[in-house]
Amino acid sequence: MSKNTKQSSPKVATLASETLRDPNASAIARRLAASALAQTHSTKQTSAEMEVIAGKVLQSDKYSDETKTLAASVVAQSNKARGN
Repeated sequence: MSKNTKQSSPKVATLASETLRDPNASAIARRLAASALAQTHSTKQTSAEMEVIAGKVLQSDKYSDETKTLAASVVAQSNKARGN
């Protein structure tokens, strides 16, 4: 199985940290933020469950640009072999 060596950028890590500290952040935004933050300075990959959630967020119009940024980062760090 191929490994994805991408990591969250400093900008995404900052957004993730701010999201986790925001008491008004949605549960989905918090989950995406936690996943993105876990992949900062790490070789961890997105789980299959988080990959599906992030994909749904990206396809929906109801989420903010910040939440979509987190979702995009999470998807970018997924295992490419899993999608094939």
